[in-house]
Amino acid sequence: MRTRFPNLSLSSYGAGWSAKGRTAIVACVVAVLLAIAGIVALLTGDGSGHQAPDTATPDRAGSPSSPEATPKPSSGSGSVLKPPQVSEPVTYAKAAARMLWSYDTRDTSHSQQLAGMRAWMTTEAKYADWASVSGQVPDPVLWSRMADQDQHATASVTEGHYPSAFEQALTDDPTAITEAYIYVVTVNGKQHISWNKHGGGTESRAVTLAVQCRPGHHCSLAAIAPQITQ
Repeated sequence: MRTRFPNLSLSSYGAGWSAKGRTAIVACVVAVLLAIAGIVALLTGDGSGHQAPDTATPDRAGSPSSPEATPKPSSGSGSVLKPPQVSEPVTYAKAAARMLWSYDTRDTSHSQQLAGMRAWMTTEAKYADWASVSGQVPDPVLWSRMADQDQHATASVTEGHYPSAFEQALTDDPTAITEAYIYVVTVNGKQHISWNKHGGGTESRAVTLAVQCRPGHHCSLAAIAPQITQ
């Protein structure tokens, strides 16, 4: 039986979100995540006083990918896609989902895969839940077995949107997001998996991501978020 890439399928994408990462995000976007996950928490109040979002304003219809939003392979990280320099949460989330669903064991080592994924993360340690992202990659032994079969995957994204609970929370309290500037985006698409001897298949994928988009800065990935109401 062919070895599959079980973690990058993201069929249970909320399971690996660590308590540390969840606590940090809940603390800084409490009104938003209260509506989404029903979590009771308090603002941490780090005194960061940022102005209201401008380029990171939610767009109910999502934003189509622009030329600058199309990720390019990063030569320093094997075939892992490079993060786009964009300031719109849905556009970034769609690119991040494509990255998470794509891999190539033929020219990318286990460490290169992790390094490439790390480049997408926010540099603000308070909000970065690296464990939820790195946990999508199989261990080195399984990666090696996949490489023996030349296993690789590409992805196509069909749409991205703000879940209704997130939009409602922003409507109820637009200022709740202005400490961490973390947006919740659900992305849907397909993953195309192939291996040697012409094996392969296509499966539907969905993931909910926490994306940080501070005004005047490019977006970055904060976490793979828990499953929430679409």
